[in-house]
Amino acid sequence: MPHLARQIGQRLGLSLLTLLLLSIVVFAGAQVLPGNVGRAILGPLADPAAVAAINHELGADQPLVLRYLGWIGKFLLGDMGQSYVFRSPVAPFVGAALLNSLKLAAVAFVIVVPLSIGAGVYAATRVGRWQDRTISIAGLSLTVVPEFVSAIALILLFGVWLRWLPISAAIRPGTDWLEQLRRLIMPALPLVIVLFGYIARMARAGTVAALEADYTRTAVLKGLPQRTVIFRHVLRNALLPTITVVASQIGYMIGGLVVVETLFRYQGIGSLILMAARGKDLPMLEAGILVVGALFVLATLAADMLQAGLDPRQRAR
Repeated sequence: MPHLARQIGQRLGLSLLTLLLLSIVVFAGAQVLPGNVGRAILGPLADPAAVAAINHELGADQPLVLRYLGWIGKFLLGDMGQSYVFRSPVAPFVGAALLNSLKLAAVAFVIVVPLSIGAGVYAATRVGRWQDRTISIAGLSLTVVPEFVSAIALILLFGVWLRWLPISAAIRPGTDWLEQLRRLIMPALPLVIVLFGYIARMARAGTVAALEADYTRTAVLKGLPQRTVIFRHVLRNALLPTITVVASQIGYMIGGLVVVETLFRYQGIGSLILMAARGKDLPMLEAGILVVGALFVLATLAADMLQAGLDPRQRAR
């Protein structure tokens, strides 16, 4: 247990360091690379006096270190700044967009995790047979299909030809949850297609290794049914690496949805970041990227801690 506590403490410290470095990179990328903030907002033909006035109003004429410390200090207190485009606090926009992305990610997560893990475990129990080859080849092929290709194909198939699902994922306020779920299935499917092969391969590899372990052979020699061996002895050890893989995809499902959200007209965090980048809305851009990065780091940390807690070899040290 002391080893486990020390390991968790180390991972927590590394996560905090990662968040600190991420905040520095995000701030530097948004504040330094665009050059003159006032000029970026008002345009290249704006009067220099107006540019200087807006830079002073926004604090862009202060030293970079002071600007960073002021920004990160307010951010930690929940103040994400004022949007340059909407002239209002950034936090409500980021919160609403993040909630929408979480809904979409949750639908994709509920579909892809049991489907891919089940397929990976089934393939592992049929190593070398046609079922194993079919699942492995199909998963590998689907992984390399870009989201915009699969999304367009799904729109044509289920939205235009069969008319089973709505093409647009735009949800009006007050829409009941069943209609929201119906509209989220289509944009969730491209994410399922991309992630299925990756997670299934990890589940298959872990299950194959667990099936060849000594404790599995012992359970088989005792005469236990295959179902009992799989669920009681194999899955707990086989799925430990898969937990980390699944958690690492949470950040992608939340923040890497620009193409999917654009095609399906869904107002998530990905489309918000894209809109902020196009409109040179630096506070919105900084907040969106940092929130997504923080969620990715926290999800990875939670997966590491869960894996450490479930692994009996680490608890025994």
